[in-house]
Amino acid sequence: MNKVLIADDNTQITKVLKDYASKEGWGCYVAYNGEEALRLFREFSREITIVFLDVMMPRKDGFAVCKAIRAMSQVPVIMITARSEDADKIMGLDIGADDYIVKPFSAAEVMARARAILRRIPQQEESKSRKLVIANLTIDIDNYMVTIDDKEVPLTKREKELLWLLASNSKKSVLPGQPAGQPLGLRLFWRQPNRGFPYQTAAGQTGRLRPSRLERKNHLGRWLPF
Repeated sequence: MNKVLIADDNTQITKVLKDYASKEGWGCYVAYNGEEALRLFREFSREITIVFLDVMMPRKDGFAVCKAIRAMSQVPVIMITARSEDADKIMGLDIGADDYIVKPFSAAEVMARARAILRRIPQQEESKSRKLVIANLTIDIDNYMVTIDDKEVPLTKREKELLWLLASNSKKSVLPGQPAGQPLGLRLFWRQPNRGFPYQTAAGQTGRLRPSRLERKNHLGRWLPF
């Protein structure tokens, strides 16, 4: 089910948009200022499929909210605002908005544009998404999130990358052209581009990942092929 975050300090506008979205079977989250919009997005980012975002909001304007969302996610954002100047439209699109609608607007048109954007997203996201689910373990490398039983595991960025490589290649034993004596995790990690540290550092990272970060805290070691 699609879920939309509607952020606007005008309660009449949020009600109209929520009513239209609900009629189409969409779930809705509503925020009346920029800070609340970001709080809701951070809390429900995995559920929200599109954002309707007003520009002129208290506490934090829509441009700042859109920029913050883009730093976390590629979820579609439609900006809805009374500011019709070209400079504002360009700014909104440049910071990551997918569409820009000027008030007064038709709620039916907003929904039509949202549907058009979402029709294009699944095919794009399906090919790009990098998420592994193994029993109660989830590795979402696009958002650098590792969870067990929906609880985040505190790992460094490099440890998450290494964990992703290990889990996504768990059925491989030897890679072509690689010496069989090296542990799989190190062979995989060493083959990745732009690794600006020596092999010994990767070896140490693998050693720390299993005992100190995973096994002792979350018993995650049983899922890993090393």
